[in-house]
Amino acid sequence: MSKTNFEFLDALGQIARDKGISVETLLDALANALVAAYKRRPDAAEEAVVTIDPDSGEIRVYGQELNEEGEVIREWDDTPDDFGRIAAQTAKQVILQRIREVERDMKYEEYAGREGDIVTGIVQQTDNRYTLLDLGKVEALLPQAEQVSYERYEHGARLKAYIVEVRKTTKGPQIVVSRTHPGLIKRLFELEVPEIGSGVVEIKAAAREPGHRTKIAVWSNDPNVDPVGACVGARGSRVRMVTNELRGERVDVVPFSDDPVELIQNALAPARVREVRLDEETGTATVIVSDFQLSLAIGKSETQLAEEEAGGYGEQDWAEGEWVEDESGDLVWKPAEGGEAMSAEEWSHQAEDAAVAPGTDGPEADGAAEPERADAAAPQPNDATEPDAQVDTVTEQQAAATEEAEA
Repeated sequence: MSKTNFEFLDALGQIARDKGISVETLLDALANALVAAYKRRPDAAEEAVVTIDPDSGEIRVYGQELNEEGEVIREWDDTPDDFGRIAAQTAKQVILQRIREVERDMKYEEYAGREGDIVTGIVQQTDNRYTLLDLGKVEALLPQAEQVSYERYEHGARLKAYIVEVRKTTKGPQIVVSRTHPGLIKRLFELEVPEIGSGVVEIKAAAREPGHRTKIAVWSNDPNVDPVGACVGARGSRVRMVTNELRGERVDVVPFSDDPVELIQNALAPARVREVRLDEETGTATVIVSDFQLSLAIGKSETQLAEEEAGGYGEQDWAEGEWVEDESGDLVWKPAEGGEAMSAEEWSHQAEDAAVAPGTDGPEADGAAEPERADAAAPQPNDATEPDAQVDTVTEQQAAATEEAEA
């Protein structure tokens, strides 16, 4: 082995070690490039192959003659006398190019199968379109649509994100991550709760309003393990770590149930659910709670539901439609499902008749209702009195009338 060849192989090995690329990969890339350089010579054979001895570094060019089937029928040594100079000029450019290609492929392969995984990055750049996270060997893209609205990403801050997509581009892999995906919650709990990692506890369902609150339903495959307690941790230590990473987002852990009604009741705790109405066709549920529980639950209170049903907006033909001008130029209400149009006055009277409180047939039901009582209960245009206060007013008037009659 000549000194030149020894230095060449030594440098090649050093590059391979530094970049994490095998020597064989670099030698193959160099051989292919040397074939192209050889064929640019005027006396070059139509077909040729270049071999590089990995032990001695010796480079040889063999011309080839092929038959119609593409098989080699003759081969000869056609190494030019000055091919060492050509090889030296080609080697640097080819090796650098190949290194970049291999590094891009390696980065892509490292992240290609990691959709749904969680990564930790350092904020490098942020603007109103996206934020770039440095993951070490590659950068991840955090689009504005995947960012929590109130979060601010300071340069140099460490951030955990959920991988939603890995794209292969000519410049390397493009990794798209999210801070709003519900999967981020699941992965964070897997990091903090060993029982989830081992499969003893499962996260069966998750619902999230990014930046505000999250609810997860958990199930235990071991009757001796409390799934909620495992996720919350001693004095809330485990769930607190998740909350801190989400920058204060509220996280509720509830027990999972195969019964949809029971699951909904668990999810809305501590609010006490009065009724759950399931719609199998649409896959939705209407949850009814007491008025004083409304602030603890998501849904309609008993009063809201009663007002909607009494107001007839669910089934009355006149509930849906539009205001149009008739021939005289007056506005009339035209029902969406057909029927006779009605004037504003007629529409108003029908709305008032339909708004009678549930359980009564109108003011004439008891036969003794006084006009004064009906007027007192009806809300005035500028009346800011709450419904309960209106009822109290009616009660006071009744009491006063009774005392006067007795006197």
